[in-house]
Amino acid sequence: MKTVRVVAAVIKSTNEKGEPLIFATQRGYGEFKDGWEFPGGKIEEGETPPEALKREIKEELDTEISVGELITTIEYDYPTFHLSMDCFWAEIVSGDLILKEHEAARWLTKEEIDTVDWLPADVELVSMIRDGM
Repeated sequence: MKTVRVVAAVIKSTNEKGEPLIFATQRGYGEFKDGWEFPGGKIEEGETPPEALKREIKEELDTEISVGELITTIEYDYPTFHLSMDCFWAEIVSGDLILKEHEAARWLTKEEIDTVDWLPADVELVSMIRDGM
């Protein structure tokens, strides 16, 4: 089974009440269309995971981020490939999170984090970051 190496950004912010928020996106294409995920993408040849994540967020959301601490690496077997996903905390440096490839996006509080239909590989990450919010 082939392995696909990707990176994902758990973009943090706070709302007007000071509650922590994370940014989730809904896929607009492909086999997993309509599933919710943390934005990111494939690591290209010669890139470090943080470099790949900055590039992907710029391409997909027209936003510059700072990449923080590695949360975890999720290893997940989908039916046709193995996913290895490096997941990082991230914050917006500049930009307005313009959706170029996603169908929808939401800022979620800790209480709302389970209200979207997460893709299978992202479910494990959600349970980990809930505690960090």
